[in-house]
Amino acid sequence: MNRILEEDARNVVNQDIPWEKLKNKTVMVTGASGMIGSYLVRTLVMLNEMKHMNVHVIGVVRNAKKVEKEIAEASCVEIICHDVTQPMKLEQDVHYIIHAASPASPVIMKDDPVGTVAANTLGAFYTLSLAREKNAEGYMFVSSREIYGQPGPDQEMFTEDTYGFVDPLDPRSCYPEGKKAAETMCASFRAQYGLRAMAARPAHTYGPGMSIYDGRVQADFLKNIIFNENIVMKSEGAAVRTYTYISDVVSGMFHALLKGNELAYNMADERAKVSIRELAELLIRITPERKLKLELQIPEGGTKGCAPFTLGILDSSRLRGLGWAPQYTIEEGFRRMIDYLEIEKEAGRLR
Repeated sequence: MNRILEEDARNVVNQDIPWEKLKNKTVMVTGASGMIGSYLVRTLVMLNEMKHMNVHVIGVVRNAKKVEKEIAEASCVEIICHDVTQPMKLEQDVHYIIHAASPASPVIMKDDPVGTVAANTLGAFYTLSLAREKNAEGYMFVSSREIYGQPGPDQEMFTEDTYGFVDPLDPRSCYPEGKKAAETMCASFRAQYGLRAMAARPAHTYGPGMSIYDGRVQADFLKNIIFNENIVMKSEGAAVRTYTYISDVVSGMFHALLKGNELAYNMADERAKVSIRELAELLIRITPERKLKLELQIPEGGTKGCAPFTLGILDSSRLRGLGWAPQYTIEEGFRRMIDYLEIEKEAGRLR
C-alpha cells in the first residue's frame, strides 16, 4: 500500500471518534472503488487492524476490476457488483450505509448528465429503502458543496440552512440538483420512517484516489506538476473555493455518522480559502525544485462543463461542534498528494 494511504487511514482511526459503535457491525459503502468510498473502506479495514472492532464491510461497486488490491483482498471486506440505480436485495443485516457512489468528474457530468443524476437520486432512494428495510442504525448520503449553488451578492458563507441559486434547466445541474433531491429523500425517510439519515456536504475535496485526468482544475494542476509542465490556466481563476484534504473529509464523515444527530453537515476547512489562480501559484510555490511557471490560455467564449459558482465558502461550525478539526493545511495536503503521485509514478501505477 502506498505509505500516504496507510498514514491517512491510521490518522483517522487515531482520532477521538466513538468507534465502538461499529464493533461487530456491518457497514455498506457504495462507490467503494471511488475516491471517497475507497478511503472510507480503507479506514474501516485499518480500524479492524488497530482496534479489533470486527467490522464487516460491504463494498458496492459497478466494476470489481477497479477495486484496489489491498481492499479486495482484505478478509473483512465483501465486494458486491451492483448498479445503484437498480433496487438492491441483501439477506444479511446491514447496520450502517454510506452512499458515496456518484460521478464527480466534470467530463462525466457533461457527457452523461442522465447517469449522473440517476446515481444520486435513484441510488439514494434504493439505498435509503434498504436502510429502512434493515432498520439500520445510521445512513449517510455523500452530498456536495454544489447543492448551495451561486451565493447572493453579499453572501460569503453558507451554513447548513442557507442556499443560493442553481439553474435546474442547465444540464450541468445534473450533479447539484441530483444531490439536492437525494438530500430531500434523506429528510423524507427521516420524517416518515424515523430513519437516522443524514447528508455530508464536503467542499472541494482532493487527495489520493483523485484522478489527475478527471477535468477538475486541481486535477489539471497536479497533472502539470507531476509531469513537470508549466501550469496552464484557461480562465482568470477568480473563483474562490475551499480545498479540504480527503482524510479530513473522511474523518468528518465518521464524526457525523457516529456522533451527530443533525440532518446535514458541512465539511470544509475554512482556512484553505483560495482562488483558483492562488491555488496554481501555491502548487508552484511548494515545488520550487521543478522551476515551473503559470501560463494563461483563456479560450474564446470561456470554458464549458465547469461548476458556475464563483464564491460560497462552507461554514463547518456544526461539525466542529462534534469535535472535528482538519488535520492538514492546504500546503500540507497538496504536498501529501504530490508525494502520493510521485510514489505511484515511480511504481509505474500512474497513468
